[in-house]
Amino acid sequence: MIAHAEADVLLLTNLDYDDKQEALTALQETLAAAGAPYPHAFADWPNAGLRTGMDMDGDGKVNTGRDTQGFGRFSGAGGMAVLSRHPLTLTHDFTPLLWRDLPGAGDLPALMPAPAWQVQRLSSVNHWAIRVEAPTPFTLLTLAATPPVFDGPEDRNGHRNAAELALLHMYLDGQLNTPAPQGPVVIAGNLNLDAYDGDGRPNALNALLQSGHIQDPAPSSQGGAAEADPTHKGPPALDTADFNDPPGNLRADYVLPDATAKVLDAGVIWPAPDAQGSGPTLEQVQTASRHRLVWVEIELPAQGQ
Repeated sequence: MIAHAEADVLLLTNLDYDDKQEALTALQETLAAAGAPYPHAFADWPNAGLRTGMDMDGDGKVNTGRDTQGFGRFSGAGGMAVLSRHPLTLTHDFTPLLWRDLPGAGDLPALMPAPAWQVQRLSSVNHWAIRVEAPTPFTLLTLAATPPVFDGPEDRNGHRNAAELALLHMYLDGQLNTPAPQGPVVIAGNLNLDAYDGDGRPNALNALLQSGHIQDPAPSSQGGAAEADPTHKGPPALDTADFNDPPGNLRADYVLPDATAKVLDAGVIWPAPDAQGSGPTLEQVQTASRHRLVWVEIELPAQGQ
C-alpha cells in the first residue's frame, strides 16, 4: 500500500520505537525492496509507554498502561516515524512539554490527581516540527493525538485531545515560547477527532482549520462512502478510520497543507468492495490497519513568492 501511494514524505503512526531503530531500518529495507525507497527517516522516543512511577489516573494502581505519559504497555509502544525522499531536520520537539505549561491549561488540574498534573506531558505520543528539504522546503508538523474516549465523566482524554490540537494552533500563531515556523507548513497525523461524529471536542479542530494557516483538501474515498454509518452526520466519503460500532467509521487522520499551497489532488486509500484496478484490494487495506492511508499532492510556491 505504501509503495502504491508513492509519497515523497510519509508519516507512520502506531509504530513501536526501539533504541537502535532496528524496526524502522528493517521497514526501510522492506519498502526499498518493494520499490519504495525512503533514504531519510526520523523517529525518537514517544511519550507512549513512558513510565512515570505514579498513579496518573487515580485508580489506586501504579505502572499500568494508563499511568504512563501516553497510553502504552512498554516504553516505545505505538510511536511515530517520518520517512522521506528528502533530507529531514528536527527543528523543534514539543514531546517533553508539560500539559500545565500550555497557555490556557492552568484551569484543568481537576482532571487528574494533583501530583500527576505536575508531571503530565501534553503529547500522548509525539509533537515534532521537522524541516523537509524538498525543492521548496517546508515544515512538517506531526502528531498522534489521544482518542477522546476511554476516560470518565471528567473527560480527561477529550480535554487532552483538544489541547494537543491547540498546541499546533498556538505554535502557528506564535503564542508559544518558541518562534513560529518560517515558510510553508504541512500538518500530518492522527488527530483522532471528527468534526461531525464521535465523542471528541470539535471546536479545537474547527479553530485549527479556520486559523488561516492551513487548508483542508478534504480527501475522500469510495470505500468510505460505501461503508456509511446511517446514524452519522458527517460525509462518509471523508472517513479515514474503520472502527467498530460504536463509534463507527470516523475521519481521524489528516494531511493539512499550507494555505499558500496549490492542491493538485487528494484521496484516501480505501477502495470500494467491488473496485477493479492495480491498486491495493479492500482486504489488503483492512489487513494493514483500521486507519487508511491519507494522501495529498501539493505544489508549494517557490521561495520568495
